[in-house]
Amino acid sequence: MDLMGYRREDNKFGLRNKVIIIPSVHCANKVCENIARECEGAVYINHQHGCSQLEFDALQTRDVLIGHGTNANVFGVLIVGLGCEVIQAEVVAKKIKESTPYKKVEYLIIQECGGSKNTIEKGVKIVKAMLKEATNLEKSKGDFSDLILGTECGGSDSYSGLSANPALGSLSDFVIDQGGAVILAETTELIGCEDILAKRAKNDEVAKKVYEKILGYENLVKSFHADIRGANPSPGNIQGGLSTIEEKSLGCVYKAGTRTLMDVIDYAKPVISKGLTFMNTPGNDIEQLSAMVAGGANICVFTTGRGTPTGSAIVPTIKMSSNTFCYENMNDAIDINAGSIIDGIKTKEEVRDELIALIVRISKGELVKAEINGQNDFSIWRLATTC
Repeated sequence: MDLMGYRREDNKFGLRNKVIIIPSVHCANKVCENIARECEGAVYINHQHGCSQLEFDALQTRDVLIGHGTNANVFGVLIVGLGCEVIQAEVVAKKIKESTPYKKVEYLIIQECGGSKNTIEKGVKIVKAMLKEATNLEKSKGDFSDLILGTECGGSDSYSGLSANPALGSLSDFVIDQGGAVILAETTELIGCEDILAKRAKNDEVAKKVYEKILGYENLVKSFHADIRGANPSPGNIQGGLSTIEEKSLGCVYKAGTRTLMDVIDYAKPVISKGLTFMNTPGNDIEQLSAMVAGGANICVFTTGRGTPTGSAIVPTIKMSSNTFCYENMNDAIDINAGSIIDGIKTKEEVRDELIALIVRISKGELVKAEINGQNDFSIWRLATTC
């Protein structure tokens, strides 16, 4: 089944051809936003990181920024820094260029440009030139083996594990059978299901990593003398009918389908294996989505029972409801209604086929609702206190 997209020189396949403006530090957020506002077609992100971070936290932030720049859905990148921060714009830009030398990558430093106004003026010229080149790039054919599918559930309810997540699991199996890759994340939402996931591991080493990541996260929470309940399941989850983290986990794991687990990787690290990869992330929707995008996801499917507008600046994020009320109540944010399974109208395979057809249309240029709404959500898992 053909997809249309942008074949990069390293053979990666982009469903989009974005020019993105990235701040290396939160002090540059407003400058990035103002550059984007003057450059129709460009996208930007902002965040609260980049300085006063301990070394391991700063490295994680840097990796997520670099991962967004190297993502196959990106044509060109402008990094904007202040000049005195821990994570330097020049370093981020060089790392992106080293990994993807064919990309257009530039950086600006506000202090060296003589202030925000001058930086914005220079940035607008750079980004407009990139956009002009990006527009001239022709699409080429790909297929589902080119996909790195990010799977996510947020605002889950008691129907999520009965409709939307099994339908997404069926899509995950399809993508893997076609030679593609799938990311399962949300470590906190796999607590209680570690045995189920580990049994699917390709070998004992991968199975061991499953236990290390899931039990390690649970023990981390316990070390704070904290109760995970109330944070996960969230108040909305509980109102939606979920009573325990284990119950939520049993629904969450359905997203990963039934195929062999090939790899376990840390937060935002590149996906290097075909088949199913488990990425260690929090359950927080946006921290997880940002990690999968940084890891190389070029398409995401996000299931929800309560409804959410979340989306990525560079990766189409398909929103699928677990019930018909959610689909109708938040129709401006939801693309597909898996509530049709609960209503007895469709099977999970028929909803999977809807997803497949939508992905084909997305590759040909159709926008998902998160893109139409301009959702550019971005957040990074913070590991320690700010200094």
